[in-house]
Amino acid sequence: MTYVHSVLKSALEHAVREDDLPRNVARNVKSPAPRPRRFKPFTASEARQFLHAASSDRLHALYELALRTGLRKGELLGLHWDDLDLDSGTASIHRSLQHTPTGGLTILHTKTRASERRIALPTECINSLKTHQERQQEERGAAGTGWTDSGLVFTTSKGRPLDPTNLTRRFRCLLHSAGLRTIRFHDFRHSTATLLLEQGIDLVVIKELLGHAHIGVTAGVYAHVRLRLQRQAIDTLNEALGQADDDPEDPSIAAVVH
Repeated sequence: MTYVHSVLKSALEHAVREDDLPRNVARNVKSPAPRPRRFKPFTASEARQFLHAASSDRLHALYELALRTGLRKGELLGLHWDDLDLDSGTASIHRSLQHTPTGGLTILHTKTRASERRIALPTECINSLKTHQERQQEERGAAGTGWTDSGLVFTTSKGRPLDPTNLTRRFRCLLHSAGLRTIRFHDFRHSTATLLLEQGIDLVVIKELLGHAHIGVTAGVYAHVRLRLQRQAIDTLNEALGQADDDPEDPSIAAVVH
């Protein structure tokens, strides 16, 4: 509803500027506050279980990247080998593979300026990408003249772009075979951010890794995690304040109070 109101308001505003309408009546309509999106991120235990199950999968490197860096599905599928520097352990994110109404699967620029970013790759991702690169070379040789040289990191066995719908189907089958609950592929991204927050990583770092336009987006989406961490912090403080056997004259305690 909020999106519909925004589009209608923008269209009427254009009509007012063109003198087709005397005023924009949509200005007087208050759009309802957007409801927070529900998502079901993996716990650390579930993430480990999934990665173990995916270790023999052809797209193991993709799943490693998704869970360890929080890249979007389109960013993963639009990743080119020349976007990667496996020696320095970095990836440049500036493209995305998307379905378009007229062009089918198309490589587009990322949706916002903030989405264009350079991220550090974990050692596990570097190793899995090198293994994936070797496998892709074998597939190229097996395909011969049937190979499509797209330059993409993640492709079909013939080198063509992976359809996002097919990736989702493969992902769900892998969840089922691993005995894990069903989540959306996008919940990988939420899992990354949630697990990082629970490890005490600063919101600014998470914002840059995920490519959010504003830190308010990051803070708003993961407010429930921050609230849980606040409760844990308060409980820890309460435990400290509840210790009655500390000697107030103990110099080791007094030394840390400034």
